[in-house]
Amino acid sequence: MRIVEGLQAGLALLARTPGYDEPELSPTATKRTADLFGEPLTATQAVRRILDDVRLRGDDGVREYARRIDRVELEELEIPRDRWREALASIPVELADALRVAADRVRDYHEKCMPLEWRDDEAGYGQRLVPIERVGLYVPGGIAEYPSTVLMSAIPAKVAGVPEVILCTPSPSPATLAAAEIADVDRLFEIGGAQAIGAMAFGTSTVPKVDKICGPGNIFVSIAKREVYGHVDIDGLYGPTETVVIADDTADASLAAADLLAQAEHDEMASPVLITTSMDMAQRVSAEVDRQLALLDRKAVASAAIEGQGMAVVVSTVEEAIELSDAFAPEHLCLLVERADSYVELVHNAGGIFVGEYSPEVMGDYVAGPSHAMPTAGTSRYASSLGVHHFLKHVPVIRLSTASMGSLGPAAAAIARAEGLTGHARAVEMRLEGAGTAVDKDFFAETPDGQ
Repeated sequence: MRIVEGLQAGLALLARTPGYDEPELSPTATKRTADLFGEPLTATQAVRRILDDVRLRGDDGVREYARRIDRVELEELEIPRDRWREALASIPVELADALRVAADRVRDYHEKCMPLEWRDDEAGYGQRLVPIERVGLYVPGGIAEYPSTVLMSAIPAKVAGVPEVILCTPSPSPATLAAAEIADVDRLFEIGGAQAIGAMAFGTSTVPKVDKICGPGNIFVSIAKREVYGHVDIDGLYGPTETVVIADDTADASLAAADLLAQAEHDEMASPVLITTSMDMAQRVSAEVDRQLALLDRKAVASAAIEGQGMAVVVSTVEEAIELSDAFAPEHLCLLVERADSYVELVHNAGGIFVGEYSPEVMGDYVAGPSHAMPTAGTSRYASSLGVHHFLKHVPVIRLSTASMGSLGPAAAAIARAEGLTGHARAVEMRLEGAGTAVDKDFFAETPDGQ
């Protein structure tokens, strides 16, 4: 791993502001895109072609791109629930049990995160929490399988009370189908890529139009989510995974290296970053990374990530390390330092914080409880990990009494007239002048539930 010294040197390399910069396509992807569309296109241009076609042709457009891009002939787009149940019965018992353990943890965590409705009758206001009616989830598939992403996305939506959760994933494995059954997904479609995002955003004769789309995906999926925003809501745009490990001289170098490699093996564009207070630790972790690389099945991928984005930065104190991490605003922040818990409150920007050597980020990927869908590319400066809040509308409710109107109305009318909106002002002043009933209705006794 590349090793640099000093906070300023680290800031020069790691400090960033959030933003989604479309990466250039690889030569292979560029050629394939040109072959598919008959001319060279950028990723955005290709996605717009796909979305326009799906919007115009619906299921026929979806099937065409499944055939042309994924080389799959789809007679039926939807996979019936019987197949999910068969898949759950067919996978190894140990895996089914593990998925249920993870599901229970995820469900329990998000149940504890549920906010509460509230009302202040005296002040005359309150807030309702209304679940989004239909949510679409995207889970990558094909040669990969991510049953954990099904659990991490669908369960928070169900806990929030979303009535209908649909899922799109290409060529789902038995484990992915089993996870959909365990997570109580409502409908599942065997569709991938930008065409899946288009189908959920615009609706087809088979795929219902959703109100919000959540989930990670490749560059084409992310661009498609960006393009359909406004037709639907989205949870965010996810880039390659990234982890910052902060380690002092008490850390176990082999564990720090293992945590970095666990992220590096995801993607050649992953960012595994060590920030340490010890040059000796930096050198030992670097040596451990080299040693452990040889043990990985995905050695080539992890090696490319380490070579391309991996680094170790040596700073003076843990506080400086956190300052540097905040400037990077990572998806994952691992604290492998003495008295790790005492530093949590200093962290401002991180998708998730993993405290101590027995809380590795890998546990967050599968069974810790919070969703592993976390903000990347510096967006943890303002965004949060996927949770029940993504699936709830916070709706204010105003219940002003006659007395409240009498005390607040003159201020509202004055501001309205200052803005030149006399209609606004008159709507208040007519009430102040006694228009309507003179009886102060007891609104609070008229709610449907009698409360």
